[in-house]
Amino acid sequence: MTGLVYEDVARFAQQGGTIYFGLVFAAGLIYALWPHHKEDFDRLAQLPLEEDRDDV
Repeated sequence: MTGLVYEDVARFAQQGGTIYFGLVFAAGLIYALWPHHKEDFDRLAQLPLEEDRDDV
């Protein structure tokens, strides 16, 4: 009977991390490209170009 070896644990952690971050990236990409959010992103993209209204 053999126990866990460092290489086995490291391989599992690497594969699990790759899958996890791949899923997080895919979820963020889907969120960003979802057509429903286009209006929000267009409005937020224009914020730096608007004048400050605090001086009025």
